[in-house]
Amino acid sequence: MATLMLTVAGGAIGGPLGAGIGAALGRTIDRSVLFPAERREGPRLTELAVQTSSYGSAIPRLYGTMRVAGTVIWSTDLIEHRSTSGGKGAPKVTRYSYSASFAVLLSARAVQSVGRIWADGKLLRGAAGDFKMHTGFRLHSGGEDQVPDPLIVAAEGAGVTPAHRGCAYAVFEDMALEPFGNRIPSLTFEIVADAGEVDIGAVLADSSQGLVTGEAGTKLTGYCAYGEDVRAVVEQLAEASGCWAAPDTGRIVLANGNAEPLTIADSGARAQHEGGGVKSRRIADTLSLPSAVALAYYDPERDYQAGLQRAVSQGSGSERKQALPAAMRAVAAKAMAEQSLAAARAARERRRVTLDWAQLPVGPGACVRIAGEAGIWRVAGWTFEAMVVTLDLRRVTSGALPGGASVGRVLPAPDERIGISYVTAFELPLLNDTSWDSPRIGIAACGAGKGWRQAALMLTSDGGASWQPLGNSAPAAVIGRIVTPAPSASALIEDRHNHIEVELFAGWMTLNNADAQRLDGGANLALAGEELLQFAEAAPVGERRWRLSGLRRGLRGTERHRAGMAAGDRFTLIDRDTMLIHAVSVARIGGEIRIRAIGTDDDPAQGPEARVAIDGRSVVPPSPVHFRETREGGTAALSWVRRSRSGWLWIDGAETPLGEAAESYLFDPGDGGRVLALSEPRYAGARGWNANAMVQQAGDWGRSPPVSLKEEDKQ
Repeated sequence: MATLMLTVAGGAIGGPLGAGIGAALGRTIDRSVLFPAERREGPRLTELAVQTSSYGSAIPRLYGTMRVAGTVIWSTDLIEHRSTSGGKGAPKVTRYSYSASFAVLLSARAVQSVGRIWADGKLLRGAAGDFKMHTGFRLHSGGEDQVPDPLIVAAEGAGVTPAHRGCAYAVFEDMALEPFGNRIPSLTFEIVADAGEVDIGAVLADSSQGLVTGEAGTKLTGYCAYGEDVRAVVEQLAEASGCWAAPDTGRIVLANGNAEPLTIADSGARAQHEGGGVKSRRIADTLSLPSAVALAYYDPERDYQAGLQRAVSQGSGSERKQALPAAMRAVAAKAMAEQSLAAARAARERRRVTLDWAQLPVGPGACVRIAGEAGIWRVAGWTFEAMVVTLDLRRVTSGALPGGASVGRVLPAPDERIGISYVTAFELPLLNDTSWDSPRIGIAACGAGKGWRQAALMLTSDGGASWQPLGNSAPAAVIGRIVTPAPSASALIEDRHNHIEVELFAGWMTLNNADAQRLDGGANLALAGEELLQFAEAAPVGERRWRLSGLRRGLRGTERHRAGMAAGDRFTLIDRDTMLIHAVSVARIGGEIRIRAIGTDDDPAQGPEARVAIDGRSVVPPSPVHFRETREGGTAALSWVRRSRSGWLWIDGAETPLGEAAESYLFDPGDGGRVLALSEPRYAGARGWNANAMVQQAGDWGRSPPVSLKEEDKQ
């Protein structure tokens, strides 16, 4: 800086001679006072990867498109959420979850937008702007008319909340912390500060507030100006682009070997008595030169992870390592490494030439050509003594030819859309041989997108007057609707004549075939309408459409619903891993329960709902079967076979467990008289019966659905 000021002052006072003297004095002051020769470091790669919250942390200035961590500048205490499930005969489980609101400072200059966001290395916000979990989000882009964030104002007060004008920051509201161990995760942001690529010259001009001008000719995808001072940034970017700084009337101009050089005449060849000096030429030993340059950078094709490109030449020198906190393509980084290596090897040749005092304007940073010689040089040193100008020159390379570069193996974080949620709920028939003492409902949910993971569930049993949180749903289930229903068929043999066509809610869902052994193990169990069935074959017949055949109908006591399947009815693949089972009170039998699912892309007030009519099918015994009429000593008798809600596997092939505290039946002979209570599965009486006779098994928590002789004849 002193060089520039004293050069201008000396020129105004003493013309070219005064300008030369002023420049010499200024360079001395620069070297010894303003810019001593201590080691300086520019921005580093590692400083952009870790989110901080330390007071006094430096704020980076972002250019182009970069991925940075930012600094947490405000946060609330953890907010506790409690949900209770179970009870009514099942263990009551209370779950606690936590959320927090906080603000992250991103850039010391205005930005245009935020792209993807990563939390602990996993994608939190996709390229389409969709969040993968529940959180509120606002970006303050850093304009000079920026107003304080309303959430921070509500928490801190209107008079003390800064607007952070000129700085870009993001606010997260009520972010769920359970996926991150109930702590604020380490966030990194894809920041779009400028549209398209940025020239290094434009970056330096903005960082130096106009002190540095000129175009470097090298473009970057993005850059983060982050360091102790502006000079460190200038030196780092100038070296990376093959440029150097040249003073020019109160400014610093970027120069490179592509500029039109000045032609100078070396006066060192003249005799010393004519006022000439002595020219010299020095070429450094190749052992002192790097044989390779390794450049570390941020690669946009690898989610802005650190990449490394290496330029290698023949020789036995060491490898020079460079780190540039810039985002660029692998090809550009490779070319930059080649340029740096070529510049280092070209600079091994140095010249000292002498000029007469009329050449005073040829100062440091100038690009020159020596008359009568090949090659381009830059002025690295300048002295003026005894009316003679002496220049120290270093050879300049014209640049390296661009070559191919490998990005390496890319494993980006999956960016899958979540989409709206779907939910279905039903009272669940027993799926094993463990009896329940209160009704159970099964809740299955999924999303339209493959990125859907879970949804928050709410329950109401009073028509929506109050809602009870149930926690999160199970992982995504396979849910759809029936397009082509199957007519009624026997529940005693496999239905190979009919088929069901279903349409699933998402394209990522699939159905598979199952052999007899897997079917016996419970595979391909589905609820179609109100009927529980299994299918052996699943064939895709269109987009999201499947044809199911090889049906086992009316399973687990649902044979009475075989004729009720209709188009538009729900279809749910029953899988313990993708279904939440919730216990409800016995007192709810005969009532209705509504379930609401609230996913990331759902409106909390209008999320998808499912209605469940509780009829007790999960706790009452199934209807008796196999009516048989006999005569005993001239008296007619009617018998039947009971079934058990805890004996579906029928392991011994003889008798099923009762599953109730006592065996009891209600028998209506069908003559309009009273209903009889029986303690065994038979009736023999003088009243007789007719085809309308019905029987129910009485269980601990209710009666089985009634079955009549006419219905039995149709089985």
